[in-house]
Amino acid sequence: MKTTLVISPYPESAETIRAGLDPELHRVIHRANQEEAGPILTQLLVQAVILDLDTDVIQGMWAVDRLHLRLPRVPLIVYAANKQSDWEEEAYARGVSHVLSKPIRPRALNALLERLLAAPAPQTPARIQTQFITQAPSVATVSVAQPHSVLRNFSSILTHSLDAEALIRQFLIQLREIVSINRAAVFLRPDVAAGFGCEDAARQLCSASAIGISGSLLEHFRLSLDSGIGQQLLRLGRIVRSDSIEARADSETQREFELLGSQVAVPFYDRDALLGIAIFDGRITGESLTNAELELIFHLLEQVGMAVRNIRLHDQFAANSNMMNGVLRELNSACVVVDRDLKILHANKMALKYFGQTSRSKENLNFADLPQSLGAKVHQVLRTGAAIAPFKFEPEDSPSTLYSITIVPFHQGDAASPASALLVVDDQTQSEQLRRLEIEASNLRMIKVMADRLAHEVGNTMVPISTHQQLLSEKYRDAEFRASLDTALSEGVKRVNRLINQMRFLARDSVAYTEPAPLAALVEESYQEARKYHPNKTATIKYEHAGKPILVNVDKSSFKHALMEVFINALQANANDSKIIVHAEVGINGSGAKVLQIEVQDNGVGFTPESTQRAFEPFYTQRNIGLGLGLTVTRKIIETHHGKLEIVNPSEGKAGTVRLSLPAEKGS
Repeated sequence: MKTTLVISPYPESAETIRAGLDPELHRVIHRANQEEAGPILTQLLVQAVILDLDTDVIQGMWAVDRLHLRLPRVPLIVYAANKQSDWEEEAYARGVSHVLSKPIRPRALNALLERLLAAPAPQTPARIQTQFITQAPSVATVSVAQPHSVLRNFSSILTHSLDAEALIRQFLIQLREIVSINRAAVFLRPDVAAGFGCEDAARQLCSASAIGISGSLLEHFRLSLDSGIGQQLLRLGRIVRSDSIEARADSETQREFELLGSQVAVPFYDRDALLGIAIFDGRITGESLTNAELELIFHLLEQVGMAVRNIRLHDQFAANSNMMNGVLRELNSACVVVDRDLKILHANKMALKYFGQTSRSKENLNFADLPQSLGAKVHQVLRTGAAIAPFKFEPEDSPSTLYSITIVPFHQGDAASPASALLVVDDQTQSEQLRRLEIEASNLRMIKVMADRLAHEVGNTMVPISTHQQLLSEKYRDAEFRASLDTALSEGVKRVNRLINQMRFLARDSVAYTEPAPLAALVEESYQEARKYHPNKTATIKYEHAGKPILVNVDKSSFKHALMEVFINALQANANDSKIIVHAEVGINGSGAKVLQIEVQDNGVGFTPESTQRAFEPFYTQRNIGLGLGLTVTRKIIETHHGKLEIVNPSEGKAGTVRLSLPAEKGS
């Protein structure tokens, strides 16, 4: 079966090509652009490439050059929307096999691919006289008469590409067969040789593999980077022989060479850092290794070092993957990972519990097992690459169940399209039920408190009225009694009317009607209304504003009640000699909009830290009379006017100051 890569931004083009080719002879792989096709192009896994692009000369030639550079011997077919002679000639000159025009004709494409793929591949010139070492022709054991056989034998180490210990041992065995080494051992850093049971300090190197050296010796023997052979190689960065000047000058180095029965030490790199040290004796015939052979061994060790590094990275990746799989598996949330082909890469236990009832397999989950609405959302994320804000989902077969859904795309590198998407499903059924029960319980507690406070307030109002009613028949003719009755009725009506208005404004969620009104008049009327509840003869109010008179666009009755409640609070702050200052000005808020700020300041002791935090709570009061709803009602009214009510922080030096902020009327 031949593999054909289709690079096209239009999925329908790839589907047309896939449908037109014989599925038993051709496997079609589609990628949106060359960046996404990078791994396939790097591994040379395709026999033909079909490029779908518009006839933009610059972009088209750039795409062709990149493909031809990566796959110089793979047939390249270009589909263009409109064929142009100059563009077509340039494409053929740059290595394009054929330029075809749209629409795609499957019959012609089949015949063209059959002819291109049947043509023999160009032959590359044969390499001349392959030898492992040309610098030492006197060594007969190194010159290879049959290079293919030697390469085949040496490549056997690749079968251990995921096992560092076995790979290094196989490498030493191959060296013994090729160079006839007598003894050899490889010592690695602990972080590199973690799989060999080495847990020593970072400056100690332990044995990873050896041939011809006693295992009991290596079990308790370590090389150090601070002394002996390890220090010499770390300092010099090159091969060191036991009879070199550096080795003879250091007794510890000589002792280690003698203990291991070796003649030469070779540094073991991965092109970036020192991974370890390889120790070698001479040949089994007693001859020493030549410089050319040591150079060969050094370069081969470097390649093995890169393989060991890749094994370590693979082990780390596998460990991280297993850890993440374990975490996802044990989560109480359902987690499903879906790739671009709508194949489920991972589904944890909760996902199987939620969506696996309809699956044929009890251990695997298919994309078709997901509810259609969720599957559509996942497909949307994979297509657009944009995450979807968390949302609620109720299954059709279980209306009483409520799920919280989160879908997140996973991108690889700088790719525009996500490689996969993570679907996270949280069962919110119980928490939602608890939330509703808590709301109901909170409402019941609020009703209980409200009933208790209302009963107390109405009871206080009814006491003088009830007392006068009992004496009405006896003292009606008494003028003083009638005056007292009139006062009791008047006070009772005022308190009940205020209570009714508070309840009415608390129940409103919006303003029915607004009209422009001068702020000064509203302040004066609200202040006079507040004085009815606190008839303090020495109380005064001062209204300040900068510039021309200010207009506010409000519902007059509710706004006046809000100001009245603030003024009542200010009058109560100093009942003996109340002085109130109202300052109003129009400014600009943080978003650049005009806002009217009204500050009401009294001459009382100010708000305590607790009062500052709890002043707007329903039924919070520090007085024996009243419900504690004044500022609560005021905040509700101001918020229905799209404004804000706040207590000025005492640290600002304005104790006893309440600030009302409202959108400013145009022209103010």
